[in-house]
Amino acid sequence: MAHDTVHIPMRLDTKAILLRQNLFSKASETLLESFSQAAQVKTLKKGETLFLQDDDADAFYIVLSGWVKLFRETLDGHEAVIDMVTSGHIFAETAILEDGAHSFGASAIDDVRVLRLPNAILKKAITDDNGMALSMLTSLSRHRKRQTREIESLTLQNASQRIGCFLLRLCHQDDIGPIELKLPYDKSLIAARLGMKSETFSRALNKLRDETGITVKGATVIIPTLETMSHFACSACSNEFPCDDMH
Repeated sequence: MAHDTVHIPMRLDTKAILLRQNLFSKASETLLESFSQAAQVKTLKKGETLFLQDDDADAFYIVLSGWVKLFRETLDGHEAVIDMVTSGHIFAETAILEDGAHSFGASAIDDVRVLRLPNAILKKAITDDNGMALSMLTSLSRHRKRQTREIESLTLQNASQRIGCFLLRLCHQDDIGPIELKLPYDKSLIAARLGMKSETFSRALNKLRDETGITVKGATVIIPTLETMSHFACSACSNEFPCDDMH
């Protein structure tokens, strides 16, 4: 679990980074200053682990660059990918409301930089400030809403529709076709994130190609029109493109 810790460069505006998070959008200047003083930047190489499931949760993180895989380990030793987060995303902040241990592991799938922020400061802020406590509850509600959407997707959408939904999340509603996308990480990881085996992913991708006319060349995907893709992917979903929780 080797990784480097460095002091915050002067050019990195920690307060601005925090204020972009809904959790800290109304935080006091005192709290922001406390985090700025205590924040550290950690760098990880591809494949390095930031923390493991059940490790003591003494910090939470904001991704500065790269992609981080969040995962849980099953009793038979397999790995279940629960999320993939990239620049601007916050994670592990809810551990302070659990048992003080991480409920999942986190590792780098490419070269990564994260901002490490002490949980002790966040816990004190929530205890002392009703506004911060409400912000944390709102953050938890947002997590819960996303989990509900994902359960719906696994229950109602077939594998091809889930891949289509994933691709739509890489698009902007104002994009005009044909839209060329670069897959953000390996297809095997996309398959794991979408709850399917690699062989299932390949078959489903072929079906998606037949249904929507997409072109797939390595990590490049070309979508002819958003209308065709959204009609196919969203037909078994309670939401229409763009979803209100898309990023």
